[in-house]
Amino acid sequence: MAVVVPVISVVLALAVGAIFLAATGFQPMKVYQSMLNGAIGSKYGISETIVKAIPLMLAGLGVSVAFRMLLWNIGAEGQFYMGAFGASWVALTFPHLPAYIMLPVMFLAGCLMGALWGLLPALPRAKWGVNEVITTLMLNYVAILWVDYLVYGPWKDPKGFNFPLTAPFSDAATLPTIAGTRVHLGLIFALVAAVILAIILWRTRWGYEIRVIGESPRAARYAGMNIERNIILVMLLSGALAGLAGMSEVAGITHRLQHGISPGYGYTAIIVAWLAKLHPATIILVSILFGGLIVGGYSVQTSGVPAATVSMLQGAILFFVLGGEILTHYRLHFGIKEGK
Repeated sequence: MAVVVPVISVVLALAVGAIFLAATGFQPMKVYQSMLNGAIGSKYGISETIVKAIPLMLAGLGVSVAFRMLLWNIGAEGQFYMGAFGASWVALTFPHLPAYIMLPVMFLAGCLMGALWGLLPALPRAKWGVNEVITTLMLNYVAILWVDYLVYGPWKDPKGFNFPLTAPFSDAATLPTIAGTRVHLGLIFALVAAVILAIILWRTRWGYEIRVIGESPRAARYAGMNIERNIILVMLLSGALAGLAGMSEVAGITHRLQHGISPGYGYTAIIVAWLAKLHPATIILVSILFGGLIVGGYSVQTSGVPAATVSMLQGAILFFVLGGEILTHYRLHFGIKEGK
């Protein structure tokens, strides 16, 4: 059932998407075939699918560890932006550093800024029980507007033809790519992070505490587990992974900080984490699926299909998967009630 239900849910979501496409004058099978070819029909399509999946992997891993402890970190988008900001600050402030110093420092700066952005809602949540859904969501807007302020203002490239972006990074601040494609070292970051996260969750005492607190906070408190400390630590880790996603995006893809650097990776990562049932290995696979949806969506836009259709498909998949998950906990009985 753990595999069958999500598969049936995705099939149903695609069926609903097909009805929607047909109702709006498109041929569903032709659109799906075009999406499939665009995503995995060529070496370029596959590499672009992985490129889009990398930030989803890292941010998805980040939110998943928080969700395991029933911490609803909706702020991966803001943590992504702050990670990109931290890495960009290093690249722009110390442009003459060699690569073997520049990239590790950018790595640390991205993780640090993401972690600090996760710490802001974690402290009031741990100390006073402030709802983290509201605070993390609001901090997303603060982070996005902060980056906008920089790229429209003090960090704006004077040679950028008035576009809202910074000056390009030096070559030393660029992540190496793989096999002549745009797939960069961020993929290795994500795979290593997934392995480390799996070890933490299932091979360490801290991971055991995270899982116990997530399943029964009252039992965890009776067992002497420090819930407040774990809230702070988990949010730091969650924010650091989302911040690393931002760092890998500016160092691996854009090579500068710019307006709208994320098309919503932090929000999509929430869907990815839920579809993967918060399992690190499955998050990698589901991220590739969503990377394919994004790249496939770009390819079908050339035939006139609106970009919003891809967003609709993502929403439909989440709706059906969550619906299927809920229905697995209930058993439907059909018949006439006795006494009537």
